[in-house]
Parts: sequence; C-alpha cells; structure tokens
Amino acid sequence: MAATSICTICEDPLVVEVEDEEGENASPQTVPDDLELGCGCHFHWQCLLDQSADVAISLKCPSCQSPMAENSAGPSATNSFLRTTSGVSILTRYTNEGGIQEGLDILPAITEEAYLEANPQARPARAFHVMCGEGDVDGIVDLLRDIDRDGGGEPVLSPAQLIRYQDPLADMKSGLHLAIEQGREEVVWLLLWIASPLRTDAFPGPLREIAQAMDLQRPDTSSFDDIRALKDDRGRAAEAIAAELEGPWAALLQANVLYPGSS
Repeated sequence: MAATSICTICEDPLVVEVEDEEGENASPQTVPDDLELGCGCHFHWQCLLDQSADVAISLKCPSCQSPMAENSAGPSATNSFLRTTSGVSILTRYTNEGGIQEGLDILPAITEEAYLEANPQARPARAFHVMCGEGDVDGIVDLLRDIDRDGGGEPVLSPAQLIRYQDPLADMKSGLHLAIEQGREEVVWLLLWIASPLRTDAFPGPLREIAQAMDLQRPDTSSFDDIRALKDDRGRAAEAIAAELEGPWAALLQANVLYPGSS
C-alpha cells in the first residue's frame, strides 16, 4: 500500500463507508476521503478536523509540523482562533465522492471547529443560524422547544440567549440578520413574534393563526432585549441590511416593522 493511501493520524485507508441503498445484504460501499495538505501529508477530513484546536493556533501540519498558512503571518497571538490575520489561508487538495477540489481553503472549517470545541454551548446556536438562513421555521421551533426542555448536562444557551446569539465567526450577525440577507420572510416574522415588542395586530393574519396553533408565546416586553436592536460588527441592525437590499423588504421597512423599539 502506498504511503499516501492511508491517513497519517488514524493510519486507515483514505476512504469512508457510505450507506448502501441496495439493501442489508449488499456489499459495503466506500468513497474517497483524502485531504492532502501542501506538505504532502494526507488525512481523512474528520481526522484533521479533530485536531482543529491545535491547528488553529499553530497553523502547522499535525503530522510533520510544516507551516500550513499560505503567507508568513504566522499564528494569531492575541486571539487563538477568532481572529486570523487577513489573507491567511490553508489551501488543500480534497478528493471525495464529488470529485477533486483543488485549492480548497480549510481554514474557515478549522476555525469554526476550534471555536465550537472551546465553546460547546454555541453548537445549537450555530445550528439555529443555519436554519434561519435556510428558512427552516419548523426546525427553529423544534430546536427552541428541545432546549427549553433540556435539563442538566453541559451548559447550554437558554432559548432567549439562542434567539439573540451573535456569531463571532460571522461578523457578529444574529439569526434575524441572516434571515434578512437570505430573504426568509417567514423566519423574520417568527423571530419578531418571539423576540420583539411589535404589536400582535401588526403580524399577518395567517402567521398569527399559525403561531397560536403552535403555541408560540409572545415575550414579556418588560424584561427582554428587542432582537431588532442587535448590531453586527459593522454597526448594522437588521433594518439597515434590509434597507441595503431594498425591494424584498420595502413593505416591512415602510411599515417600520424592522425598526428597533417600534411596537
């Protein structure tokens, strides 16, 4: 077996098994999973990701310790993985089921995984943000209910904290910022329902009926922060992003629905 046909961490072949759709009696199927760094070392994707905490700080190959960054900036001394020097990248060659990806920058994935390893309570918040961007209203509701029922175990964000979570890996945007950017109007209305003092009669009738059928309660306006007031690292509330996009959000802007503090 050639040296480059095994992962330098687990020493298993650079393939992964996939579920076979032909039935239980069919032979196991494998697909390539070969991440090659510039130094020539090969890894499974997950094996390298499991080393994220160290890699994000050192920017070195976990096997041969060769520098991986594509410039001479070196590791960040002030913040181990939230702020990397502008222009730094880790370019790789990744072969998987979809083919070969040349020049794939894995630094964003390494940075994210390192951050989540250090802040495990942020994992559901990252999932929440993905749902906001994809328009998955049912998923958001289920996630909030699951967290609300969760007792004990690892520390987690409360539903109120998760709704207002601002992602340090994505310019401090909230779920509302992301929903506005991606044109997810149903998510925008949902977040306004559960995290703003906007008066109930300002919501579309069908949405009120759905929210009430799902038993989604309006917040106690005396003791919470209006989600519309949250600002990203450029000082923009969600309303400002909507204004930049103009057309899709014209009606909501004209009605001051997105204006922080309006009711």
